[in-house]
Amino acid sequence: MLPTLLIQPGQLTLEQLQSIHAGVRQLTLPASSRELIRASQKVVQRAADGDAPVYGVNTGFGKLANQRISKAQLDTLQLNLIRSHSVGVGEPLAPEVVRLMLALKAASLARGYSGVREVVVDTLLAVHNAGLVPYVPSQGSVGASGDLAPLAHMTLALIGEGEMLQDGKRVPAGAALKQAGIEALALGAKEGLALINGTQTSTALALHALLSFEPVLESALVIGALTVDAARGSDGPFDPRIHELRGQPGQMDVAQYYRALLKGSAIRNSHLDGDDRVQDPYSLRCQPQVVGACLDQLRHGALVLLREANAVTDNPLVFTEDGAMISGGNFHAEPVALAADGMALAIAEVGAIAERRIAMLIDSGVSRLPPFLTSDAGLNSGFMIAHVTAAALASENKSLAHPASVDSLPTSANQEDHVSMATFAARRLQAMISNTANILGIELLAAAQGIEFLRPLQSSVALEQAHALLRQQIPAMDHDRFLAPDIEHATTLVRNGALSRIFRTLPGLPTLWIPT
Repeated sequence: MLPTLLIQPGQLTLEQLQSIHAGVRQLTLPASSRELIRASQKVVQRAADGDAPVYGVNTGFGKLANQRISKAQLDTLQLNLIRSHSVGVGEPLAPEVVRLMLALKAASLARGYSGVREVVVDTLLAVHNAGLVPYVPSQGSVGASGDLAPLAHMTLALIGEGEMLQDGKRVPAGAALKQAGIEALALGAKEGLALINGTQTSTALALHALLSFEPVLESALVIGALTVDAARGSDGPFDPRIHELRGQPGQMDVAQYYRALLKGSAIRNSHLDGDDRVQDPYSLRCQPQVVGACLDQLRHGALVLLREANAVTDNPLVFTEDGAMISGGNFHAEPVALAADGMALAIAEVGAIAERRIAMLIDSGVSRLPPFLTSDAGLNSGFMIAHVTAAALASENKSLAHPASVDSLPTSANQEDHVSMATFAARRLQAMISNTANILGIELLAAAQGIEFLRPLQSSVALEQAHALLRQQIPAMDHDRFLAPDIEHATTLVRNGALSRIFRTLPGLPTLWIPT
């Protein structure tokens, strides 16, 4: 039985979101949230029983908001909304993303500003806690008026008409709900709209990227430090006095990370005297400035996404103090779109500077290592073409980093005339993370090969651990061989947290993300 996480609506932390993303918690609500849910539902019920037009309760949607719906058809209106909006295409969203969608939607509705019944929130939590994964196509949202299509597919599964993913296969949602002992949800007034209006898909996708990139970024720090030693670079550029004069938090932290990673390196000590190089290339010397700026950008993104995860983003909103139902635009995902675009730039730059470090290592005129990191260059090509792969991936990331948020297209007959494109902005980050992880995998191989040429000198304790971790599966390359499997294995170490664990054992370092 998984441990239970009590969701405090509006107070979710990044650690809690990480555990939901990983699927290691059952979710439940405090009693105080149930009181808020019931109070807001009473406001909606009064509107449904009354004669005044209220958007989302007794009117059509979007451009059809001026169409009145009879009281006898209010439930049908909500059902039709879900059916008509379930128009997504493409590959299904990953289970981690769907888990976050279910949890974020439940937490948002439980704040008591949406006017739904308790059973709506309970069904969301029950589906999550049963390990069910609604089948949600990944394409079809423009990130305004909420993530309509993906959230509609999620809701379609809750009402038993959609599909679930089981063992990678699509199965009827009704049968999956019945097998789990969950009654299919019957929608009441405003409930369909509350379920699909909101930014929970784009937010979940962006959180998925942030959490997926965390071990990759930590690996980048370890690998970047290993490259410094392989190239016999200076640790002078990491002197804290340099970075304190600039005052950029991420830069100061990254410099501290590098000092800790390189501490005690015999390779570093070996060239303190007699090395005629005055300054290292920027790809070594400016790592705190570049990766630190990326870290600041990612930390800002984490703050925005944490706010959005705790937000109420449907429409109209219900205020129990005076019984008002007010239409607004909290469903517009511009904050998520801009955060995701910023994350894209950071992810691309971490890969870009890593590609430059690989190019530096294989250039004997700069690194003073054998050409292409092979002792018999000419007969052997060494890392010549592995670098070409890294360059190709870095170039792909440049195209993918183009901001999605500036590419608005009007929808709903120009009623919804500016949209955020946040869903794509966040979804495209996974491809970029994959590209950057592969670049870093190649750099790990190259840096480890560079270290071989400096033996018997030893690097720092932490970096020797990273080197040994790689060598457990991949021997040094004394002649050309089939490198693609080596790249795949090294990239796995970048992504699966193996290198992160080395980084996290270093004492006294500031946390990577924001304190929560």
